[in-house]
Amino acid sequence: MICTVTFNPSLDYIVRVDDMRLGVINRTTYEQVLPGGKGINVSIVLGNLGHESCALGFLAGFTGTEIARRVREAHVHADFIEVEKGMSRINAKIKSNEETELNGQGPLITEENIEQLYAKLDVLGQGDTLVISGSVPNTLPGDMYERIMARLDGRGVRIVVDAERDLLTRVLPYHPFLVKPNNIELGDIYGVRLKTRADVVPYAQRMQREGARNVLVSMAGEGGVLVAETGEVFESPAAKGTVVNSVGAGDSAVAGFLAGLAETGSYETAFYMALSAGSASAFSDHLATRPEVEALMAR
Repeated sequence: MICTVTFNPSLDYIVRVDDMRLGVINRTTYEQVLPGGKGINVSIVLGNLGHESCALGFLAGFTGTEIARRVREAHVHADFIEVEKGMSRINAKIKSNEETELNGQGPLITEENIEQLYAKLDVLGQGDTLVISGSVPNTLPGDMYERIMARLDGRGVRIVVDAERDLLTRVLPYHPFLVKPNNIELGDIYGVRLKTRADVVPYAQRMQREGARNVLVSMAGEGGVLVAETGEVFESPAAKGTVVNSVGAGDSAVAGFLAGLAETGSYETAFYMALSAGSASAFSDHLATRPEVEALMAR
């Protein structure tokens, strides 16, 4: 079983505006509405690659209803927790001369809701995979990642963590199966600038020494690096193509890695499938599909 957790899902309203200006009416030239959230993205791409997963998280209000509908429409099994107060976020992503984002707050999550999530996670055991990713809303305890990993510790669950700074570093003692920072996030953690794949390798290895079993570092146009628990180090430039939308590319890489490893047992194949899935999403206005990923892997 693969489960993903999205603490604060959203409806992403993506628009393009020619020469956007403040203080006047701006007309869109393109509009798209998608279910948003890093865990949801991972589940959708896993489904596109032929692997089932269960999407968990908290939803509220009419926006929550629409998020659930769109997730089911993407053929993802969803088991969301309904929250009484507030509504799920609408995140506006405005693409113009510069990109601007306006992110909503999300609903009020109670201690009872947290216990409901724990109950769903308690069914996980040996050989199952849990993906926890993204920010933690201010209505949840700041140590939610650690609480979940401590609760599941010793059960044989492979836990994947895709988060920034303290959310990531504080869970390293629990030995997550996979962590996926990008090069900027990895550099921020260690107070350095990491521009090249050669720069990244020693710091990915350092993160592995600090507890992570596998460290996958995405680097946008520079490609990526994998430091595997086998001791192997893989690195590759990115596929060539025109970036249309980078939202979800990192989540697609996580899905590609899990799919590739499940299908072949090879960390090398998992790495290249991760890079290809990330690029496939970045090169289109939708999340990566199997034919797109396979076409990039064949290059």
